[in-house]
Amino acid sequence: MANSSSPDICFSFFMFTADLQPDNPAYTKVVIGHIKYLKDHGYTGFDLPIAPTAQDHRIEVQNYQKLRDAFDAAGLTDVHFTTNVGATRTFDPSSMYTQQRDIALAYLKSRVDITKALRGDVMAGPIITPYGIFPTSDSNQPIWSDALQDWAKVRYHNALPVFKQLGGYAASQGVKLAIEPVDHWETAPPNLVREVVDFTEQVANESVGVCIDSAHVVLGSDGPPAFTDEVKRVLAKRVLHYVHISAPDRGAVHESWIPWKTFLTPICAGAYKGPFLVEVFNAIPVFLNSLRLARRKFWIPGEDAPEPGRPSAYTIAEKALAAVHAELGAAGCA
Repeated sequence: MANSSSPDICFSFFMFTADLQPDNPAYTKVVIGHIKYLKDHGYTGFDLPIAPTAQDHRIEVQNYQKLRDAFDAAGLTDVHFTTNVGATRTFDPSSMYTQQRDIALAYLKSRVDITKALRGDVMAGPIITPYGIFPTSDSNQPIWSDALQDWAKVRYHNALPVFKQLGGYAASQGVKLAIEPVDHWETAPPNLVREVVDFTEQVANESVGVCIDSAHVVLGSDGPPAFTDEVKRVLAKRVLHYVHISAPDRGAVHESWIPWKTFLTPICAGAYKGPFLVEVFNAIPVFLNSLRLARRKFWIPGEDAPEPGRPSAYTIAEKALAAVHAELGAAGCA
C-alpha cells in the first residue's frame, strides 16, 4: 500500500490477460513475475480480472485462495489487490427472470468471496447489466435512444433488489463494490457517471459505489461542468470507490488524449483517498474484437520474443506511472 502522503497506484492485468488461470501453477509463476517487476518499478497494487467460468463457485474461490497463497510464498504479502468483474448474459442481475437474477446474485457474491480471498478491498466493473451486450427488440432490431433508456429503466428496477442484498453481503466481507459506467461504444447502459450514481442512491449502502474511468468519461459524458458536479456528489456521499486512468483508445497512457486537469482536479479537490488504477488493454486476442483494436500489441516480457524498436508492456507501464505521478502532483493529489 502507498504511504499516507501518496496515493495507491495500481496496474491492471488487462495488459497481460483477462484470465489469471488460478488453477494453472505454470501461469501463476508468469503472473508473479509480472507483479514483481512492476512492484519493483513503483506500482503498489494490481487489479486482477476475475473471469466468468462454468466451475462451481466454491472451487473458484478455493483456486483464488491458492493463488493468493502463491503470491505470499513469493514474498508479495504487502501487495494490494483489487478485482475486475463483469456481468454476463448468464450472470445478469438485471434479467427479466427471477431465477436468472438469483443465479447472478450467487455469481456476484462469489466474486466478493474471491476478492476477499485475494485480500482485496474493491471489486469494480460493469456489473449491473451484461458487459458488451446491446439489447434488441422481439424482431431482433437494435434498440437505441429513447427505447434504450426505457429498457435501461426496467433493468435498473430489476437489479435493485439484487444489489441491496449484494451490498449488505459485500459490507460484511469488507469489500467495496465500484460499479463502472462504460461508454456506449462498448456496452448498453449504464454509460454515464450520473446513471450509476442515481442507481447507488437507490441502493443506499455505502459499500455500493462508483468507479470513474477517464476513458469512459471522455468517450461519453455530459461535459466537464456536469462531471465536476457528479464527482462532488459521489465524494459527498462517500461512494467514489475507485478511479481508473485509461486512454480513450485504451492504449498508452503517457501519450494519450486524457484531459488530465479536467479529469483529476475535481477528484483531487474533493480529497479522494482511494486507489488509482492505470488501465491498458493490450492487443491480446481476447480484446481485439470487443475493443476493435487497430494498434499493435505491446510485446510482453517473458511471454513474447523481444521486438526491437517497439515498446514492451513493461515500458508502457513504466511511462504510464511516471505520467500519472506527474499529473496527480499537478492536480494536488500527491
